[in-house]
Amino acid sequence: MRYDIDGAMLQTLLPFLASAEDAVARLDERVLRSPVGEGFAERSHFFDAAGALWVAGELVHVEDLVLHDAHMDSRAPSHELTIAHSVLRTRRRIWTGEPSWALGASGLATLTATMGEGEGTAQEAKGLTVVGADDEGDDEDTPLAAEMAEIDALLARSQKLIDIHTGKAPAGETAAISPAKRNEDPLGLLGDEEWDEEQRLAEWRGVLPLADRLPPVLGAVILFEAWDRIEPLRRQHWLGGLLVESYLRARGKVASHLFSFYGGLKLVRHERRRARDRATRLQAFLEAMQLAAAAGLKEIDRLSLARTQMELRFRGRRSNSSLPELADFILSRPMVSAAMIARQLRITPRGALNLVNEIGIREITGRGRYRAWGII
Repeated sequence: MRYDIDGAMLQTLLPFLASAEDAVARLDERVLRSPVGEGFAERSHFFDAAGALWVAGELVHVEDLVLHDAHMDSRAPSHELTIAHSVLRTRRRIWTGEPSWALGASGLATLTATMGEGEGTAQEAKGLTVVGADDEGDDEDTPLAAEMAEIDALLARSQKLIDIHTGKAPAGETAAISPAKRNEDPLGLLGDEEWDEEQRLAEWRGVLPLADRLPPVLGAVILFEAWDRIEPLRRQHWLGGLLVESYLRARGKVASHLFSFYGGLKLVRHERRRARDRATRLQAFLEAMQLAAAAGLKEIDRLSLARTQMELRFRGRRSNSSLPELADFILSRPMVSAAMIARQLRITPRGALNLVNEIGIREITGRGRYRAWGII
């Protein structure tokens, strides 16, 4: 499939492209100069993760995601919530890395976890289990030998990821990266042997030179459309939107934060996102960029007003007051609880409640138990 843009299609997309480019640039400049920019960047991780699941047809509440991220779940986490947390952690990993890291070979290998896990991992685990048996004797004397072997194998795989990311791994080992094979699934019930993820990822990366010759927003849209059509990954299809966000950062279009593309994409109707006409799809993706930027500007205004109101509460307090730190923490989360505040500020839950009462943040639960506060 061809992904280039001809003159007629470019003329059709030009009004949408101009609006999206302008909106994204305005948001980036606003976040860069705003005192609540860091809090906005952290909050956007949660909203974008929930938006990624929304686009995939699953509903995940942001409040549940915040509690799950803080290891304070009020109930057993669902499968969708676990996936949303994976999106959250991946966004944080991309944000903490270099701007172009996620689009490189080592970055994609790390994000897709395709580090030769199949047979090599099994051999490592078996070898570690045998060593443990030789050292300790019978399995009855070492009931945790198998568990310890699995932990050692996991540590070995993690170290391999770190070595490849830092460039310490041998070139032959880096080139040998390939998706894990399911030898335990000879009938192909769990996987598709013809689905070559490595080849599909290489095909998608082949679109990068074309995107680099286009304006940043249009190039990002082309990459997302290519990802949506090629479908490189079966289990991490949501990674495409995150790579688009990383691409905007690598091109220097959005430097102050990681753009929340899924936050705007969920506001576009499904019929337009999945239309057969390519021009309609590209228009929908450009509109998603504009809507995400507009929502970000409104969020910045809301956070700025909330910060101003909280500053009036602790203005003139002593220099070692915990209220400024509490304000920054509230701005960085969609919601907070007393336990989260107590752990962040290293105080007692009772002290956390007293600080919340002093800072005057709005309660969003309306309950005597499981109380939470946030900026609405």
